[in-house]
Amino acid sequence: MNFVDTSVIVAASQPYDPRQPACLDRLAVADARGGACAIHTLSEIFAVLTRLPLPYRLPADAALQIVKHTSKRFNVIALTPAEQMATIERFVAEGLTGAMIYDALILSCARKANATRIYTLNPRHFKQVAPDLAARIHEP
Repeated sequence: MNFVDTSVIVAASQPYDPRQPACLDRLAVADARGGACAIHTLSEIFAVLTRLPLPYRLPADAALQIVKHTSKRFNVIALTPAEQMATIERFVAEGLTGAMIYDALILSCARKANATRIYTLNPRHFKQVAPDLAARIHEP
């Protein structure tokens, strides 16, 4: 199963982004093979698309349509409260702090989905958070 990070979905939705064609291709492959994303990704897509600098910022209703499309197109993976706490505890045990916790939560969802390939535009942070998944983490 192919798992996609928020960054890939956001870049795919932005015609100005030079990575758009590669991201669209990865999304098409993930979609055809039963791809997945994290529940957190739905909120993050909305947040990013509605706070981009003008003229790239999308109105809330347009961002909502992308979120809805994503939720229908992919298996959306959620963590239980116990899985979320275990992720945070593992993150702390590794000596990590800050916003990379969101990458850790996304990667826990990828683990839960048994993802064979994880696509992100931020592979360095993903590999830092989950070195055991490094061979599965790819840029589009």
